[in-house]
Amino acid sequence: MSAKLPSQFKRFADRELLAQIEKDLELVEAELLEATKHTNPILQNAARHLVEAGGKRVRPVLLLLTALLGDGASKRVIDAAAIVELTHLATLYHDDVMDDAPTRRGVATAQNVFSNSIAILVGDLLLARASILSTRLGIEAITMQAHTFERLCIGQLNETVGVAADEDPIEHYIQVLADKTGSLIAASARLGVMISNAPAEYMQPLGEFGEKVGVAFQLVDDVIDISAAGPSGKTPGTDLRAGVPTLPVLLLRKLAKTDAEAAALVEEIDSDLSSDERLAEVVAKLRGHPVAEEAFAEAKRWTQEAIAALDVLPDGQTKRALAHFANAVVDRDN
Repeated sequence: MSAKLPSQFKRFADRELLAQIEKDLELVEAELLEATKHTNPILQNAARHLVEAGGKRVRPVLLLLTALLGDGASKRVIDAAAIVELTHLATLYHDDVMDDAPTRRGVATAQNVFSNSIAILVGDLLLARASILSTRLGIEAITMQAHTFERLCIGQLNETVGVAADEDPIEHYIQVLADKTGSLIAASARLGVMISNAPAEYMQPLGEFGEKVGVAFQLVDDVIDISAAGPSGKTPGTDLRAGVPTLPVLLLRKLAKTDAEAAALVEEIDSDLSSDERLAEVVAKLRGHPVAEEAFAEAKRWTQEAIAALDVLPDGQTKRALAHFANAVVDRDN
C-alpha cells in the first residue's frame, strides 16, 4: 500500500524531511497490514476495512516528527506509530456504530458492510493488536497507552452522558474534545520522544502541543460542517442535522440568552431539518453568523497555544515542521 502525506502536511519547507517522513510512513502502512492480518478472511477484511480506506495519518506523522528529536525512525518508532493509528482506527469502528454513521473516509462504514456486532468486535480486536505491539516497547509505553485509552473512554462517556446542570456547555465540550481527540494525539507526540531516546524534558511540552492540536483539529471540523461543500465530500450540516454539539451552535445558544436574532436561529436549528433544502438554508444562515468566525478564531487560538509549547525545542527543521504541522490542522477543508 502506498503511503503519501496528506496535502495539508506537504507545506514542510524541508523537502528532504518530507521525503523521509513519507518513506517512514510506508513502513507504518506495512506494519498496519501485518497487524490486521488474520487467518479468517472475513475478520481480515473487516479489520483492514478502514486501514485500506486511507486517512490523514495525523498521529503517526506527528510521532515520526517528534522521533526526529532523538534517534529517528527505528523499528520501535515504526511500531509505536502503528500502535497509535490502530488505537485511533479502533475508536472509529466504535464511534461509527454509536453514531450509526453511513460512511467513513469515502467508503461505507464497517457496520453497514459487515454488521454492528462485527464492527464492535473488530474495534476490540484492533485494540488488542495495538496492546500486543506495545509489549515490544516496554512498561512505560504500555502504561501510556492504557492511560490514553482510559481518557478516550472517559471522553466518549462524557459526550454520551451530556452536560450536567451545573456545567458550562462549552467547557464540557472542550474537555470532551481534549479527551476524545487530544489525548491520543498528545500520546503520539510523547511516544515519539520516549521511543527515540530524545531528551526527556521534551515529553511534557510536546504532550501539551499534541493535546492542543487535537482540540484545534476538532474545532476546525465544526467549522467545516457548516462550510460550503468542498473536497471532503461531506454534506454541509451533517452534524447539525444529527444534533451533534459543535462550537458554532454552542456559541449561538449562549448568545441566544440575550440576543433575539440568535434565539430565532437556534429555534430553526432545533426544528425539523430532514429536508435537504431546509438544512441548506439553515446551514447558510449559521455560516453567515458571527459565531462561525468566532469558532474558527478559537481553533486558531488553540493552534497558536500549541505552537507556543514548542518554545523549549532547539531551533531547526523539526521544530519548524511541528509548527507547520499545527498550522496545517486549521488550514484545511476536509
